[in-house]
Amino acid sequence: MRTASIIIPCKNEGSYIKETVKSILTAKVGEDYEVIVIDDGSVDGCCDFLSRDEFPVRLLRTSGLGASQARNLGAECSTGSVLVFCDGHVLVDDYWLDKLLACFEDENLGAISPGIGSVSSPSSVGYGQTWNAKMEVQWLPYTSDIPHSVPLVPGGCMAVAKKVFGEVNGFDRGFRVWGHEDEELSLKIWLFGYKVYVNSGVTVMHYFRKKHPYTVMPFHVEYNFYRMIFSHMSPPKIAKILRARGINHSEEAKALTEVIFSDVWSQRQQYLLQRTKTEQWFFSRFAIPI
Repeated sequence: MRTASIIIPCKNEGSYIKETVKSILTAKVGEDYEVIVIDDGSVDGCCDFLSRDEFPVRLLRTSGLGASQARNLGAECSTGSVLVFCDGHVLVDDYWLDKLLACFEDENLGAISPGIGSVSSPSSVGYGQTWNAKMEVQWLPYTSDIPHSVPLVPGGCMAVAKKVFGEVNGFDRGFRVWGHEDEELSLKIWLFGYKVYVNSGVTVMHYFRKKHPYTVMPFHVEYNFYRMIFSHMSPPKIAKILRARGINHSEEAKALTEVIFSDVWSQRQQYLLQRTKTEQWFFSRFAIPI
């Protein structure tokens, strides 16, 4: 029997987190689940409502771990066999969880996402993601209701087999603040020999905000990107990606330098020993022009 741990990291979510928790708790489901909210250093009191008894939610308060480490903490404290990572600004429908968990009958499935719709534009739905020639994320269109392979699944809502999550060492332990967490995990799951799917028969609605409710610097995003490519790509592929993207400002140069002098090399060596696929197999599999 599969059980789910719904893990929601948040920081300064305002009223969104209450909407999200209410939506999850009131949706009809036939599966057993727990909800874990990680309040990662909010200063707006957005999670104070969870201290009241009517919300059967486990609340963890941290002082600012960042998106990757907050999710990893939630996973470490979870009891479910499937980890469902949700943003603190989503809305779900009845039986959304059942439909996602049913896909894990396939033991080679590592992660799956629903379609992700926009609350402000309900007809706009993305069904998984891919990369373009500069490794910029692009949403994929609808192709079929049958669960099927996609290169990347978005962090707004993604379900991951806990066994696989542990095998790939979760979200990158060295990432800073925010950026590229879902891309790196999706890539890693594929490289370790598991599959990543989208279930287009399920849609979770997402509030797409115009800016972060906490400080995210270009340095943080670029640092995570460079750490991702140095962890997983061959030297020729790294060179090609750097040429395609360019180094356009000092924050990018600083981020690249810090990654080069980080622990990324030991992590890279461990991943090369563990993985069963190459990054070129991944790019060819999904016709990504890099």
